[in-house]
Amino acid sequence: MFITCLDLEGVLVPEIWIEFANKVGIPEFKRTTRDEPDYDKLMRYRIDLLAKNDLKLKDVTDVISRIEPLIGAQEFLDRLREKTQVLILSDTFDQFGRPLMKKLNWPTLFCNTLTTDAEGRISGYKLRCPHTKLTTVKALQSCGFETIASGDSYNDLEMIRASKAGFLFRSTDQIKKDNPDLPAFETYDDLAAAIFSAL
Repeated sequence: MFITCLDLEGVLVPEIWIEFANKVGIPEFKRTTRDEPDYDKLMRYRIDLLAKNDLKLKDVTDVISRIEPLIGAQEFLDRLREKTQVLILSDTFDQFGRPLMKKLNWPTLFCNTLTTDAEGRISGYKLRCPHTKLTTVKALQSCGFETIASGDSYNDLEMIRASKAGFLFRSTDQIKKDNPDLPAFETYDDLAAAIFSAL
């Protein structure tokens, strides 16, 4: 049996932190896993920036509540789920993911959790496990599943390379240049065709 593992932000929904940066007018929040391969460094940068600007979890979730899936994302997911199990593997957080999953008709999401202080400020985060995407893909494989994976960022490369088939989707020029052996697609139709051909 196959399970298709998809990244969330940049693949099915807009990048949350870029949307937040645009809303609050602080361009420094636009830095994402497309730019910074060290996730811990990136999150500490974000948490420090939130504290510096006295922004709380609710400020971020208010923006997320207005984010809509990328055009064609829901139809793409529906097509995939007719032929394969689908799991969203994301380095986002429980507190961010729920409203987005509702708009995508509740696909299964594996993600992380934020910690907050008594005033509602983001104080830290808890990963489900080290190398969350790679670890999850390997766990699925240990249960007898074949995995197919797709994402757009540095933190997706491990799960893509560990899977039977893996694809970049709407990635950056630099990531595509650094990984010329990985097929890269820009449209949902092309990605769906590649996934179906791997089943």
